[in-house]
Amino acid sequence: MEIKKIQDGQFSGKKILVRADFNVAIVDGKIQEKFKLEACKETVQYLLAQDDTKIALSSHLGRPDGKENPEFSLAALLGELEQILDKKIVFVPNCIGAEVAKALEDLAQGEILLLENVRFHSDEETNGERFSQQLAENFDVYINDAFSVCHRNQASITGITKYLPSYAGFWLQKEIENLDRVIKNPEFPATAIIGGAKIETKLPLINVFESSYSNILVGGKIANEAIDQSLKFSAKVILPIDFAQDRLDIGEKTVQLFKEIIASSKVIVWNGPMGKFEQPPYDKATREILGAVINSGAYTLIGGGESVQVLEENNLMNKVSFVSTGGGAMLEYLSGNAMPGLEALQVAKA
Repeated sequence: MEIKKIQDGQFSGKKILVRADFNVAIVDGKIQEKFKLEACKETVQYLLAQDDTKIALSSHLGRPDGKENPEFSLAALLGELEQILDKKIVFVPNCIGAEVAKALEDLAQGEILLLENVRFHSDEETNGERFSQQLAENFDVYINDAFSVCHRNQASITGITKYLPSYAGFWLQKEIENLDRVIKNPEFPATAIIGGAKIETKLPLINVFESSYSNILVGGKIANEAIDQSLKFSAKVILPIDFAQDRLDIGEKTVQLFKEIIASSKVIVWNGPMGKFEQPPYDKATREILGAVINSGAYTLIGGGESVQVLEENNLMNKVSFVSTGGGAMLEYLSGNAMPGLEALQVAKA
């Protein structure tokens, strides 16, 4: 699929809406997954370098169920975003209407707007046509840099593209490039590590990798589910041979087996922890496997909140070839499923 890219647009003098992914966890006032906030930086800098541009950042945060809820206000990200982007950011307590128009009019050169959570409006998730128009009406151009929600058919992802010239930002392009590398042109031996919960969501991905990869190492709750349901796989799919207490983590023999396979791999894709990561000591296997992945010398792509959390906590983000912002979107893309957000940016065929 060929999509329209930010490099192809003309932005001088334009008012530009950038859809970013700022859907991060905030624990005791501390922002987790800061790399998601950093992902839009290249796109924002590129647009600011054009003559007389005005930029607004848009995102969702959490699940406010279509209602205003201070707990999910993007205002909480203001200070961190200002540090990351090194620009003054003006918060607007809405994402549509006269407040946005006035803020754009008053915006000083080099400043950036941060609009309120799009999911404070129920028509965001239902892709309401009127809401899509309202999102668009204050802007000249739309940039999608939020790969993690491109598997959703929502107003700020697909609906708005009907009303504005629309392009893929740099981060969105990087996601596609790196995911294509591991699914379309992997070096061999290629190994997938699949963990986490909900076997029904991970099974399609296991099946895809089973047809094209050398090894699929399965851990987490889905390994228990696969064993309990007596699911049948080829010899490429390796389930745990032992578990820690209460089956809440893979066991030491399994960790050793997985590490041996990882050490000889040229490409490694990882999504989901090996155990109940949030409850020590059931994070032990995940951390050991991560160490093996980093030391393997392979091209490594990691996605999914818990796996990324370990990287951030231990300052290991730069030790991985690519970290995807997408959990569900990564699974959908690698599984070959429809991605409405990308289809909305598709170059029209002549």
